[in-house]
Amino acid sequence: MAVRKFLALVFSLAACLMPVAASAAFQPTEPSAMNPGFIYVGPAADGGWSYMHDIARKEVEGKFPGLKSGIVESVPEGPDAERVMETFIRNGSKVIFATSFGYMDPVQNVAARHPDVIFMHCSGYKRADNVGTYFGRIYQPRYLSGLVAGSMTKSNVIGYIAAYPIPEVIRGMNAFTLGVRKVNPKAEVRVVWLFSWLDPAKEKEATKALYDMKADVIGMHADTGAAPQAAEELGIYVVGYNNDMSNYAPTKHLTSPIWRWEIVYDYALKQIQSGTWKSQDIWWGLKEGLVDIAPFGKDVPDSVKALVESEKARILSGEWDVFWGPIKDQGGEVKVAEGAKLSDEEMLSLNWYVEGIAGEMPKQ
Repeated sequence: MAVRKFLALVFSLAACLMPVAASAAFQPTEPSAMNPGFIYVGPAADGGWSYMHDIARKEVEGKFPGLKSGIVESVPEGPDAERVMETFIRNGSKVIFATSFGYMDPVQNVAARHPDVIFMHCSGYKRADNVGTYFGRIYQPRYLSGLVAGSMTKSNVIGYIAAYPIPEVIRGMNAFTLGVRKVNPKAEVRVVWLFSWLDPAKEKEATKALYDMKADVIGMHADTGAAPQAAEELGIYVVGYNNDMSNYAPTKHLTSPIWRWEIVYDYALKQIQSGTWKSQDIWWGLKEGLVDIAPFGKDVPDSVKALVESEKARILSGEWDVFWGPIKDQGGEVKVAEGAKLSDEEMLSLNWYVEGIAGEMPKQ
C-alpha cells in the first residue's frame, strides 16, 4: 500500500465515520456487464497483501456466472493509478476495486468523471455517491496471535517488523502486544521500522536485526514472506501477516492474522447485481469473517490453542474486545480505564504505545 499519511488520517477521522448523503440509485447490473477491475500496489504473487486480494478476486469470480474481472499489478499511486482506472473504464468496467490507501485521491478524481461507475477503495476515508470504502478489524486476530507469541518466547524478547508509524500499524502492534502481555507480563516487544510496505530485502534484514536483539519470536506488518523465510533460516519462531505464511517457515511459523477479502467482494458484487449498492464505510472484523487467524504451527501447545479459541469466542460474542480497559501506555499511565473502551475514532487515530513496547515512536 502506499504511505498512509499519519496526519491526514488523524484529521480525517470524522469524515471516515460520518454518514454520507444517500447515494444515487444504481440500476441492477448483471455480472457479465460488471467487468470489475482490480488495481494492486504490488505483484499478485507477493505472498501477502496483493496476493490475498487476488485470491479473493478469483474466488468471487467463480461465484458469479459470467463475471470476468481484470487486474493490473504494481501500480504506483498518482497519475499511473488514474491512467489504469481510465483504461479499465474504457474497456467496459463498471466496478473498480482500488486496493491501496494511496489510490484515494486518484479514485476520487476518476469517480468524479465517471458517476455511473462504482468504486470501492480499500483502507481509505474519502467517499462519494459512487465511492465506498472498506477495511477490516485486523487488530482482533493480531491480539490473538500475540497470545501465541507471548506463550512461545523463552527470552522474553519478541521482535516486531513494522511498516510505517501510522495509526493502522500502531493499532495492530498495540493489539499484538496486549496479547503478548496477557500471557507473559515479563515479555517486551522490540520494533524495527521499515518505512516501506513491500521490501523483501529490508524485511529480511529487520528479522536479522531483531534476532541480534535476542528476539526468539518475530511478529510483522509487512507484505511478503521474506521475514518468515529469514526466521526459518535463523531458527526462531514467526507470526506472519496477510495469509497463512507457513509455506515460508515450515517449522517455525506459529500462526498469522489473515484477510478474507472475498467477504467484502462478494457482498459488494451482490449489492451491485441487485441495484442496492450504496456508498458506505465498511470496517468488519472476526464476526463478519473479514479477518481471521491462520492454523497453528506444530509446536503450539494445545493449551495455547484453547486460550486463543476462548479469547476469540469472547470477541465474537461481543462481550469484550481488544481495546477495552484497563490499558496502560508504555510509561505506565492508564489510557483506557477499567470499564471503558476506545471508540472507533480513537482506534483509528492511535498514536501511542501500550505497555510492553520498547523504544520511542519514530516521527513520520
